[in-house]
Amino acid sequence: MDLSISLNKFISDTGYCSRREADKLIESGRVLLNGRPARLGNRYEEGDEVEVDGSLITAPKKDKLVYIALNKPAGITTTTEMHIPGNIISYVNHPKRIFPIGRLDKDSEGLIFLTNDGNIVNKILRAGNKHEKEYIVKLNKPAEQGFVARMSTGVPILDTVTAPCKVVMSGRQTFSITLVQGLNRQIRRMCEALGYSVVSLKRVRIMNIQLGTLATGKWRNLSDAEVAMLKASVSGSDNTAKASPKVKAAPSERPRRESPAAKPEKALKQSAKPAKKADGNNTPPPSSPKKSSYKDYRSKGKRK
Repeated sequence: MDLSISLNKFISDTGYCSRREADKLIESGRVLLNGRPARLGNRYEEGDEVEVDGSLITAPKKDKLVYIALNKPAGITTTTEMHIPGNIISYVNHPKRIFPIGRLDKDSEGLIFLTNDGNIVNKILRAGNKHEKEYIVKLNKPAEQGFVARMSTGVPILDTVTAPCKVVMSGRQTFSITLVQGLNRQIRRMCEALGYSVVSLKRVRIMNIQLGTLATGKWRNLSDAEVAMLKASVSGSDNTAKASPKVKAAPSERPRRESPAAKPEKALKQSAKPAKKADGNNTPPPSSPKKSSYKDYRSKGKRK
């Protein structure tokens, strides 16, 4: 496999100048490739020496992968949009360009990961992976008998019914809930559907990584063991597989324009819905020898 890159791209990647300017340098004989005058179209391979005006140009260092666990305070918005007041990126103020894995409501607090590893983001967030997330919730009033059964077996919200989940009461008004879904404000909507409102909501676990004693508002680097555990948990995941349908979040809960890092989370916003019936525009013309199904039309990209 050819791992070489064009010489002008290599020079540009080092930050020395643009590709166009690199071509001009090459044309004017100011660039040497392994001690010989470079020519337009030359390619750079790892280990080659490149000189510009007698100075050695070194390959850019690969950005070290960062994995952070943050105990997000309430009031911080999970977005990379820097113009949004209280955005999570400005709050963490990390020297490297990082982005959050998934979302945590502005009003909620607790464990959230941030990283510059785009590959693992998609694997974690893809709806089919069914990764567990555990929360501690406090209600506005004591839970009535049957609350646990109704919450754990599925609650109708957002035109669907939530997937079965684990619910354990820890007090008259507090409980823990473990989800494998990520519908928009799911826990709050579930409680509201049963006649309660959420006073506080805190995420304490994502997969096998615990929030532990990390103070509110503080962050730490994941240990090597935790990173290895994280990668092992998604080793069989396909980060290119199709996600489940999208659900719009309430306007007050997310910025108008969503960042690239936040997009994978949309895959968790809604469980699968029944397929819509094809409308008149999808009906094949009378001359068609065979009436295709809606599925066939959708797979051929003909649905408008």
